[in-house]
Amino acid sequence: MTPLLLAAVAAAILLFGLFSARAERSPLTPPLFFVVVGYALGPTLMDVVEPGAARPWIHGLAELTLVLVLFTDASRIHLDGLRREESLPARLLGLGMPLTIGAGALAAMGLLPELGVWGWLLVAAILAPTDAALGQAVVSNPQVPVRIRQSLNVESGLNDGIALPVILAAATLGGAIEAGEDLAGWIRFVALQLVLGPAVGILVGLAGGRVLVRATAAGWVNGPFRRLAGLGLAGLAFAGAELVGGNGFIAAFTAGLTLGNTAREVCTCLYEFGEAEGQLLTLLVFLLFGGLLVPEALAHADARLWGYALLSLTVVRMLPVAVALLGSGLRPVSVAFLGWFGPRGLASILFALLIVEESELASTALLETVVVLTVLASTVAHGVTAYPLASRYGRFVAAIRGRAEAEHAPAPELPVRVAHGRRSVPG
Repeated sequence: MTPLLLAAVAAAILLFGLFSARAERSPLTPPLFFVVVGYALGPTLMDVVEPGAARPWIHGLAELTLVLVLFTDASRIHLDGLRREESLPARLLGLGMPLTIGAGALAAMGLLPELGVWGWLLVAAILAPTDAALGQAVVSNPQVPVRIRQSLNVESGLNDGIALPVILAAATLGGAIEAGEDLAGWIRFVALQLVLGPAVGILVGLAGGRVLVRATAAGWVNGPFRRLAGLGLAGLAFAGAELVGGNGFIAAFTAGLTLGNTAREVCTCLYEFGEAEGQLLTLLVFLLFGGLLVPEALAHADARLWGYALLSLTVVRMLPVAVALLGSGLRPVSVAFLGWFGPRGLASILFALLIVEESELASTALLETVVVLTVLASTVAHGVTAYPLASRYGRFVAAIRGRAEAEHAPAPELPVRVAHGRRSVPG
């Protein structure tokens, strides 16, 4: 990173920090602000971000951020709540997400035929995960019923880890078929990745969590190093899986999920990481996204690609959600609210970068362009609508509370990746 770029990044962090509390009630979300700053620093305007020099750097940042996001997001989720038959997240993940991937692949088949079968599946799976941080005013707003906002929170925390095996299999097997390589060998490779990755993650989460709990109870661990030790488990899971032939990203996700459900008392430090250091990594990714990827995507954009982005954020997401929530008792406005607030953000960016870097598919450039345009549109559309629609929806369901029993059913409060301050919503 050049001194000029470092100065620009530091100034952007300071500038947004100065009005961050006021921004919580405005359409200007942190990801949107940093995308705009990144675009201004990119080759289109100021040319501070040099594409050739920064490309390898963003891939390294993407890998680190993805490991930590998968681990910390999974650690926030309590699986016992998903076991209930009436659980909305279970509906969204178990039925809504497969339907979303299928709908996304069908839309790609019609609009992007040159991607081919594996490309259709890949673009749909990469854009299936949601990012609650892009609409943080929704999952942090106490005016929105707990059950509704926590459904979006839990869905966002789990769907990136669920989509990852699909992405891995499609990229690996599709590349092998296009290259005419031994398919049986690649199937064995994928199988090992999908088996050994979770196995290592569960082992690290169980054993590491137990050791950390005992050391904390004995008074051997101070606050800062409890946070570092917890994050060390993410790195250990990733590296351990890679060493034995598993997938490190899946291992990091399963390690976080295991830790969060077997040693919850030591996870507070991970939530604190998400509020500060994790937020910084995320915003750096959005800044480089705006400076490197957005200009390239806009240069190759056409009506078809924008059309797919629009479909991905509306019909491809909202129709499967509506199907998944049939019989849930939710009012139509709540179903529409849950369907609309499925922003595409960090996970989609990171997955696309990794696929472009590692996959042998011929269509990766087009795939990256589609993903970038969709995330860009989502960053703007969901950022602008999050606070006003959440507030309006919250007032509406409060006014009809007696006729909205399903919305106001009890639900546990879970940590969110980045919480708004107390001034963000009226009391």
